[in-house]
Amino acid sequence: MESNIFTSLILPIALGTMMLGMGLSLVPEDFQRVGKYPKAVAIGLISQLVVLPLIGLAIAKLVPMQPAIATGLMILALCPGGVSSNLVTFLAKGDVALSVTLTALSSLITIFTIPVFANLASQHFFGQGAAVELPIGTTIGQIFVITFLPIAIGMSIRQFAPNLSAKLEKVTSISAAVLLAVIILLLIVKEWSRLPDFIVQVGVGVLLLNILSMAAGFYLSKFFQLNPKQQICISIEVGLQNGTLAIAITAGLLNNPDMAVPAAVYSLLMYVTGCLAISYGRKLAEA
Repeated sequence: MESNIFTSLILPIALGTMMLGMGLSLVPEDFQRVGKYPKAVAIGLISQLVVLPLIGLAIAKLVPMQPAIATGLMILALCPGGVSSNLVTFLAKGDVALSVTLTALSSLITIFTIPVFANLASQHFFGQGAAVELPIGTTIGQIFVITFLPIAIGMSIRQFAPNLSAKLEKVTSISAAVLLAVIILLLIVKEWSRLPDFIVQVGVGVLLLNILSMAAGFYLSKFFQLNPKQQICISIEVGLQNGTLAIAITAGLLNNPDMAVPAAVYSLLMYVTGCLAISYGRKLAEA
């Protein structure tokens, strides 16, 4: 997908709309849970920001991949939890409050970590001379504008205009989903002729990333004796990444369609594993 109106304008609007919708669901008390449930928040963030990228790196090293695909997979693994994780956590009867807190905090932290580690990943897989680099300062600013700024605006609307917030929340969810579907469809159509060459490495890598990250989040929280609702939440939060942000970075900021393929495939696949997580979470809640 070449740099055009879709990657330079519609994609950031879709992502910003999604983050605005998340902000409309947040209240200041959500951030106070860091002090109330420090162990659960710490385990969730460590799983998200440390364990997940390590899993991504291991997969990219073990599964034969072209450098662009491997770098794209790593950028996906560096992204925060997606807005969908909150909905899936709710349907799976997990700890929704913890999910919202982790999504918001990881979205803030990764503004600064993604540019640095994405560049390191590119240098590692392409080599120093051929690496495709993100300008760190500019990228931090762009990610801030299309992710955390809309969250802050949404929270402000929720705080000072609750009636408007309730109306906007429904509109933003629907419009963002439609825009994202259009973007993923265009990306797949654009790369259709090359997709067979990528399908094995992308499919295997993305599926492994999704399954292993969910399992790591679940068993790590189980090891540290978090309650079942928190276990389900962290598993989903670590397993469902913000694929839209990954596409925005790879197809938009880096203008590299090959790098965007893992995120596009992942954005479709994660709903399948999300449904499995919902089924398991409901059974666990009834046990």
